[in-house]
Amino acid sequence: MAESSEPPSSPRESARQSVTLQDIAAHAGVSRSTVSLVLRESPLVADSTRTRVQASIKALGYVYNRGAAALRASHTFTLGVVVYDIANPFFGAMVAGIDSVLHRENYVSFLANSEDSPERQQRFLERMREQRVDGLLLCPAEGTDPALLTQLMGWNMPCVQVLRHIGTPPFDYAGTDFELGVRQAVDHLVALGHRRIVFLGGEAEHSATRARHQGYHDAMHAQGLGEVLGIVRGPVTRRAGFEGIQTLMQETPRPTAVICHNDLMALGAMLGLQRLGLIPGEDCAIIGTDDIEEAALSLPPLTSVATHPFSIGEEAARLAMRRIANPGGAREQVILTPRLQVRHSCDPIPAHGEALYRRYPHATLDA
Repeated sequence: MAESSEPPSSPRESARQSVTLQDIAAHAGVSRSTVSLVLRESPLVADSTRTRVQASIKALGYVYNRGAAALRASHTFTLGVVVYDIANPFFGAMVAGIDSVLHRENYVSFLANSEDSPERQQRFLERMREQRVDGLLLCPAEGTDPALLTQLMGWNMPCVQVLRHIGTPPFDYAGTDFELGVRQAVDHLVALGHRRIVFLGGEAEHSATRARHQGYHDAMHAQGLGEVLGIVRGPVTRRAGFEGIQTLMQETPRPTAVICHNDLMALGAMLGLQRLGLIPGEDCAIIGTDDIEEAALSLPPLTSVATHPFSIGEEAARLAMRRIANPGGAREQVILTPRLQVRHSCDPIPAHGEALYRRYPHATLDA
């Protein structure tokens, strides 16, 4: 006689598995269909009834098998979200915007961090496919093959690209106008008398970096400063800003203003100036991009191009909901308008500026 390879269930587990929706309905004094609506978090159920049914579920020890329910339903009410640098506060704000929309739609997100690796990204996408997510919000990793969009279409997985984009339009996309943001920064610096303006950061050839560099190039030429163009390519981390600004300050003549790829670089650059005994905003103007919360709290407060990460997240999630509801609809691109948030890291050129802040010779860079 063959023995079963399955481990014996505990009495408690067996009892839990034997509880049915009809048992819960009888215990709560409602219909079986009402129990089903409560389990699916339907807004059609009155709060008092929902509370009574949930109490019965807990009392009877019932565990809802959401995976089995998803196999029976057309939607899983889950959305995949893939970003490339989860440590950047920008993405924390963006994901908060995504979740604010998903919560109202009774959706939850599966969040993954590609670390800008197409291989790691592909692994996450395959896992999300296995989990039958209803759609995907994708910040493409550097070097992502545009053929990925065709693959996702073959999987019947609606995809909204966020911040970066690959492939040829039309495609669904939510982001901000990076070109305009950099042009705003250049125009502001020129109005303050700056001419030697350098753009710091961005070595990857993806859409967001290309847009920033194009905005810088166009604005400098429009201001008649094409002969002093200066783009320093490289990583976009706080440490890269810290080290890059110190190298720039050794040049002759050195720049009087630096626009950074993001706020983390700009914050690092201000520390780098302080390490040299220089005053950010007076000895060299610094402008960041994104306007993360730390920008307003730094010393001096950082002038930054606000790119609205929370709103980008909201718009991306709303677009995903529309695409899930209407897979064959016209593709959409939602582009938000950036805004230059002027603070004290960006003063007139040193010859005309006044010292506003004391020096910080003991500033250090967190590892």
